[in-house]
Amino acid sequence: MRDTAVVIMAAGIGSRYGNGIKQLEPVGPNGEIIMDYSIFDALEAGFNKIVFIIRKDIEKEFKEAIGKRIEKLAPVEYVFQELDNLPEGFFLPEGRVKPWGTGQAVLVCKGILKEPFVVINADDYYGKEAFIKIHDYLVTHEESIPLSFCMAGFMLGNTLSPNGDVTRGICSIDEAGNLSSVTETFHIKKQADGTVKGEDESGKQINLSDDNLVSMNMWGVTPGLFTDLEAGFIQFLKSMNDGEKKKEYLLPVLMDDLIKRGKAKVAVLKTSDKWFGVTYQEDKEEVKNQITRLIEEGKYSVDLYQTVRWFWNNRAGGTL
Repeated sequence: MRDTAVVIMAAGIGSRYGNGIKQLEPVGPNGEIIMDYSIFDALEAGFNKIVFIIRKDIEKEFKEAIGKRIEKLAPVEYVFQELDNLPEGFFLPEGRVKPWGTGQAVLVCKGILKEPFVVINADDYYGKEAFIKIHDYLVTHEESIPLSFCMAGFMLGNTLSPNGDVTRGICSIDEAGNLSSVTETFHIKKQADGTVKGEDESGKQINLSDDNLVSMNMWGVTPGLFTDLEAGFIQFLKSMNDGEKKKEYLLPVLMDDLIKRGKAKVAVLKTSDKWFGVTYQEDKEEVKNQITRLIEEGKYSVDLYQTVRWFWNNRAGGTL
């Protein structure tokens, strides 16, 4: 079986969440966090390596909370997303405190990843279906030109928070089922009358619907991405104005650019699973309720890691 990795972006402390590291908040019956369920789903789908993107200053706490536990189940690598991790010739702008974004986060994995990989957010629950579909795609598609990538396409209505607005990448799809564009859309929220509205980059309000397909930053890619990812980051830094202290280099924006230039095609793998995550403090209780429901439905065991160990021990190539 072809090696495949899971890259988990866990570097951020959510500014809207308040104090604490939201990715490490327990939501399961035995203190499991959202990442635990994503890792379980990924291993079950066939992924066999975990790469955590974290900040150096949370390394100790992160390893204590989850890293050491996962190291017993699968090979683990740690890479660090830092503000001063910039290409040669560039320097950290004075006053910059915001991370550089998901594009730079994945770029720090260059040299670590030689196999196809899926990129996910640490604080998002994606469901089993998406991991299975992306893994199956990655092991059946070789590195090619144009680059053959994929993404999980979620229904917008399955990704909204009742506790505030969200940002989503709204997707357009061609007749072949490939992504034709992804547009970052902001302040998306269901209105009192049941309609869904958001704002474009200029702040103009736009009408959306529950069945719009969206990107939740779950991308299946190959190491061929790194060349364009690095070139794109350099161009991003060159284009920044002195006053842009919060502008981010975003993976969906790069994907959109690669598609438009004919350098990549991205298959959209639709999933009907309900996404959930901890964007706001108030989301935590709802996430707990969702996990409880999934356990009651038999999708997870109450003792999640006992199940993982059994699975890994009985899997061809398992190392425990």
